[in-house]
Amino acid sequence: MKVAVFSTKPYDRHFLDAANAGNTHHLVYFDARLSAETAPLAADAEAVCAFVNDVLDRAVLTTLADNGVRLIALRSAGFNNVDLAAASDLGLAVARVPAYSPRAVAEHTLALMLCLNRKIHRAYNRVREGNFALDGLLGFDLHGKTVGVVGTGKIGETVATILRGFDVRLLAHDPYPNPAVSALGARYVSREELFQNSDIVTLHCPLTPDTRHLVDAALLAKAKPGLMLINTSRGAVIDTRAVIRGLKDGTLGSLALDVYEEEADLFFEDLSDTVIRDDVFARLLTFPNVLITGHQAFFTREALGQIAETTLANIDAFAATGQAVHVVSSEKVVGRTAA
Repeated sequence: MKVAVFSTKPYDRHFLDAANAGNTHHLVYFDARLSAETAPLAADAEAVCAFVNDVLDRAVLTTLADNGVRLIALRSAGFNNVDLAAASDLGLAVARVPAYSPRAVAEHTLALMLCLNRKIHRAYNRVREGNFALDGLLGFDLHGKTVGVVGTGKIGETVATILRGFDVRLLAHDPYPNPAVSALGARYVSREELFQNSDIVTLHCPLTPDTRHLVDAALLAKAKPGLMLINTSRGAVIDTRAVIRGLKDGTLGSLALDVYEEEADLFFEDLSDTVIRDDVFARLLTFPNVLITGHQAFFTREALGQIAETTLANIDAFAATGQAVHVVSSEKVVGRTAA
């Protein structure tokens, strides 16, 4: 099959080419994000391979279908950027990578948690400037603290497993409780109770209409004062403006983000020589108790290899049978969930 691959970086090409052993498929790489303007680049392709910030709304999907595309192969677990109803109407199959490497995201979550707590990012910059003062770098022991895990799929379960090694108390929230997380000693509670009693909350839920702005002003008003909030799931799970207000009034003690709800115009690009025009994001950068990474939690050799292999397996299966392995539909998700 001819596959148009959008939003590609050198590392994407390296791992996808390795997974496409024997050049079974003709992969055509585009640096550009998929959008209404770039969709015509997929002319004559039978499949499109897209990433998290590509636009796959009805207009884009219509253009793709009109040009002969039959499969949307996502290089991600999340599919909130796809209009699934439109894809169904147009006869387009949508496949994803449901569980590429829960450990990659889980370990990055713990790295953010530890770095934010012990102010490693600030200490690193101080030492490089010859400043060895410890003022402002005071942290706390994780031992004995209460950590709330929102979303207990594969990633949330892995985070909870790692946290048990720190001897923390675990609270969990998920509409579908995971017995493996309960077996770790976690207690499932309501969202409100979790925020009221947790010293740290880490988010691992997919972005759906039910989880959009799950963390809003009303929920933060009930949070334990000084809460540390970690988000490595999807940016729009939190209301960024409400979080900024929480940081300003002290409701939030600290914040770590690997995702941002308006990240599409920022992340995965080098903008060091430009002015960031997103005033909300720029405001976040002014807080000393905020740590941000640019959607890199998934970025390990193991995860990229698994993403490429599963993506090619979906394309292989569709080429052979007309049915991908990990199909997403507007009614249900087929395959194991990752978040």
